[in-house]
Amino acid sequence: MQTVIQVTPSQLQKMATFYKPTSTPHLPNGALFAAKNTQASIIGYKSGKVLFQGLGFAQEAALWQTNTVSTAAKVIGKKSTTAGVNIPNNFSNWSVLGSDEVGAGAYFGPLTTAAVFVAKENISWVRQLGIADSKTLTDDKMRQIAPDIIARLPHHVVNLMPEKYNILQKSNNVNQMKAISHNFVLGKVLEKISPTVPTGILIDQFAQENTYFKYLNNANQSNIVQQNVYFTTKGEQYHLSVAAASILARVVELDTLDKLSDEAGMRLPIGAGKAVDTVAAQLLQQGADLNHYAKLHFANTLKAEKLKR
Repeated sequence: MQTVIQVTPSQLQKMATFYKPTSTPHLPNGALFAAKNTQASIIGYKSGKVLFQGLGFAQEAALWQTNTVSTAAKVIGKKSTTAGVNIPNNFSNWSVLGSDEVGAGAYFGPLTTAAVFVAKENISWVRQLGIADSKTLTDDKMRQIAPDIIARLPHHVVNLMPEKYNILQKSNNVNQMKAISHNFVLGKVLEKISPTVPTGILIDQFAQENTYFKYLNNANQSNIVQQNVYFTTKGEQYHLSVAAASILARVVELDTLDKLSDEAGMRLPIGAGKAVDTVAAQLLQQGADLNHYAKLHFANTLKAEKLKR
């Protein structure tokens, strides 16, 4: 179980930098670096030949045989944000842990982030659920599908309620909160499926890769998930794990909005349009605390206060 690829001198240096955290102390003759991770053992020779050995040798080598490299290596240089440009061939058939979030653009309700692991043996079953393009599904359809996902697939959801969101937002921008949430749910699913290791991890992209990890480092996050991580917009089109995560996040957001609407005594609309301003003003007129229902840094808060007058 091994393969050898030939790389350019500059690519070899990038690989040496990338594998430095998992490097081994003893180098074979003629080697520039040697490393071992959860996927494979890797030896890079000064000649430009790189040997991959172990159970995950093919997947590890594939990272360097396409236009993409794993996340830590991506940080070395700028990458295009064109959807799918960094995704390896046959990625849709890999065992992948995917994550997505919803609610960042809605005034009322939580910021909800979910991660779901779809092993390759479950891909056919997930495909039969009809979730390949989850963004086109109705809310009712997603509510029908979500219980099946929950019952069969390893997953985790973090639901950042408005009161907690507003506290964190004072010292973190929205994308930093997204990064922290994605890293958290991914870590939780990795714990649940251990010792199984996904062939890849796919994050529905909301920031450049290097910016994402900068957010996590600036927030002093421990246990940062970064091995074999990929980023792309429209992630649900490249692996069903992201589609499944999107559905779970959406359903939890909807259920939370239903609960908050019951507490408010009125329907809290989704989004950040004029209807939101009107409802927020009504809540203020009734003496309600918007901090319990809404993301206060949105411009809707000031608009609602003006309408209340």
